[in-house]
Parts: sequence; structure tokens; C-alpha cells
Amino acid sequence: MQAIDKIILGNSLAVKEMKKLIEMVSPSNTTVLIQGETGSGKELVAEALHVASGRSGSNISVNCAAIPSELLESELFGHEKGSFTGADRARPGRFEQADKGTIFLDEIGDMPLPLQSKLLRVLEGRRVQRVGSSKEIDVDFRLVCATHQDLDKKVDKGEFRADLFYRINVFPIEVPTLAMRSVDVPILIDGIIEKIKFSGQDINVKFSDDALKVLSNYNWPGNVRELRNVIERASVLFNDRVVSGENVKDNLLRLKAPEPDEEQEELWSASSNLVDNIEANIDEEEPSLPIPKPEQYKDWFLYFDKMDLRKHLRDIEIVMIEAALEKTDGLVSQASDSLKLRRTTLIEKMKKYGISK
Repeated sequence: MQAIDKIILGNSLAVKEMKKLIEMVSPSNTTVLIQGETGSGKELVAEALHVASGRSGSNISVNCAAIPSELLESELFGHEKGSFTGADRARPGRFEQADKGTIFLDEIGDMPLPLQSKLLRVLEGRRVQRVGSSKEIDVDFRLVCATHQDLDKKVDKGEFRADLFYRINVFPIEVPTLAMRSVDVPILIDGIIEKIKFSGQDINVKFSDDALKVLSNYNWPGNVRELRNVIERASVLFNDRVVSGENVKDNLLRLKAPEPDEEQEELWSASSNLVDNIEANIDEEEPSLPIPKPEQYKDWFLYFDKMDLRKHLRDIEIVMIEAALEKTDGLVSQASDSLKLRRTTLIEKMKKYGISK
């Protein structure tokens, strides 16, 4: 477990459970399918599996989405001299390079269908055949695959072979999103800074408690990869300085279009001062501004690219009605006056939203 802990940082429950699975399966030759969102650290799980396995060979990584389909077969299985234009010498493929080690096929969901059938034959026989050769080569490898796609759906659509899916989906490991392990953010920040220092880059950034709170509450659509980008951004803008919570919100975060349910907590956090304004104005005899200034909502789009407007306006109505009822001790007539609504209209809205006195 010590080797795994050095590679995968974090003490959250989700990470601890994932580490236990890695520790259990790593000594075997079982094929592992790593699933998780982009940027969540699937390649680190593959590395931990290899290191903990004790296999003597190398950990060979192939990104199936990054290599053109016409070159991927040669990349995986190798080729003989003269087998195609430009093949001026024989070259072993990644499977041969992974002999007695691990081959990690990242984004396997992007592998072309014709190549999937050839991969299936390799997995069944543990032999590879180079492009342009009739000779088969025995290879001792451990297969680890990863994808951010739903392979079940791709199988249903005919975009991924069912037999290959069942062949690789022997021991699935789900990598939690960073939002699911937000308590690990401070630990990850320290680890990322150490890695950046190790690479030779000058970085001396410290985050205040308030900054760490903001970073921990952020929903991280880009996961750990986005966190690393934020740390590198901080090293440019705030090197030799302490980063505050306002610095994080104003200068470091660039939130990308979360789903409405995921964004709700962040939206209300960003707009909590608006609710305070509403409550304060309810007490005024002649409120100069019974609702927040429209310009105040513009600031949200420093953090959000889109939002569910109808849902958010509904939730604003609920907060305003509840605040008005609280200020008037549940007297509907006075609350309706504060909100400048007809009493019957307020009662209808209370019934609609399930609000009691």
C-alpha cells in the first residue's frame, strides 16, 4: 500500500476504497478497466497497478485517441521492414515492449472497430503478429484499459464490440471525481507543488485558509488536471505571495458550464449577499430597491458560462417568500405587502412551492 500511497494522494473515503481495490488486484494478472471523468487521474491508477504488481517489465502507455487509426495497428503490434510506405526498418510494437510488464490502453473507447477484433485475438492467444509478418510472437503482458466513455452504450450502438468489452471489463475500478473527494484538495495542492518543484520550475505559492475553502467548495469540472492548471496559474500570478479566497475567485478559477444541479450550491454561495440585501430591504418602510440590482447578477458569469434560468428564478422566489414570512412571523398579509404581491397570489405561490407559514 505504501507504493500506492506515493502515487495516489488523498485520504478521502472514496480514494481509500479505490486504493484497497488496487492493492487487491495488482498482484494478479487480471485485466483491469479504469473508468472515470477526463482529468480524474486514470493514468495514475494504471501506474499504481503496475508498481504494486511487482512485474519486472515496463509500464507501456498508449493513448488510443491520440494516434491516427491507420497508424494505431502498427503502434500496438509493430511492423516489418517494407510492410508499408515509410517502414524502412522493422519495429516492435507496444505489446512487445510490454513483455513481462503492463500495457495501458488509455481511451480504449476510441479504438476503431476493425482493430478491436485484432486486439481481441491478441488477448485470447497472448500472441502478437506484426504488420507485414506471418509470424506470431508470444508476449507476457498485463492489460489495463481506461475510458471516460460509457462502453455499455457504445456496445448498444454497435460502436464497441461486446465480446471485447466483456474481455476487458473483468475488474472495473471507478476513479472518483475531484468534487467527490474535495477533502483531498489541500493534500493534492501540496503534492502538485512538489511535483512542479521537482520538474525544476520555480514555485513558491501559499494558499490561505479562506483560499483552500474556496478551492475545496469548487466543483472542479476538469478534475485534478484542472487543479494543476490552477496551481500553475497561481505560480505565475502570485509567486512568493499568499493567495486569498478573493484571489482564487477573481483570478484563478475559470468554471466551465456545470449541469444545473451541480451549479446550484455554487450559485447560492455566489449570491448569498443578494439574499441579505433582500432581507434588509423588507424591513424598510419604503424600500428603495425591493429586489437586487440586475447588474449584480452579471458577476455570476465570471464563474459560470450558463445556468438554468427558470430553476434559479424559482429558487429566488422561494428564498424571498420564506424571508418575508420569517420577518413577518408568518403573517401572509404583511408578507404579501413586503413583496408587493396580492395576498391570493402569495398564497398560490406558497402552495405551488410547498411553503408553510
